[in-house]
Amino acid sequence: MSFNSSDDDSQQRFALGFLIALIALLISVVVGTVVVKQVRGSAAPKTAATAVASNAPAAPAADAVATDGASVRVENGVVKFYFASAKADLAAGANEALADVVKGVAEGKKAVISGFHDATGDAALNAELAKQRAFAVRDALKALGVAEDKIELKKPEETTASGSNAEARRVEVALSAQ
Repeated sequence: MSFNSSDDDSQQRFALGFLIALIALLISVVVGTVVVKQVRGSAAPKTAATAVASNAPAAPAADAVATDGASVRVENGVVKFYFASAKADLAAGANEALADVVKGVAEGKKAVISGFHDATGDAALNAELAKQRAFAVRDALKALGVAEDKIELKKPEETTASGSNAEARRVEVALSAQ
């Protein structure tokens, strides 16, 4: 029985080519999946101003506080600023989120700022941090041209929200009649 070496080489080349094509396909699927997840994850949610203007809900608060970073969302006309643990820095997009509040104040309403804090750690330090966060939001409103007498600050409140400390670390801004 004689073997034809060219047939063996041909079969080996085919098998090797098929294996390489299969590996390339697998890598393409993995890379494609990662890219799609990154694009979907980084796709900017509806801005707060756009959400309020169109009466459409902004991205849910759960998305806003999924990480321990600063973020801002508008829900039912209330601007909610979420803060990183032990920080009072406003999230990017704060001015855009406050645009409708500034407009409402110009129409004769008052901006009411309520600070909240989580229940972990020292209660007095948490209350002070909530106050500093509320002041940061107040200062942003003042920088946007809102007069101080059109801003009402409420005493910080402790809350555990829905059990999430990240969600509890927030400041809310709502409009009220004068």
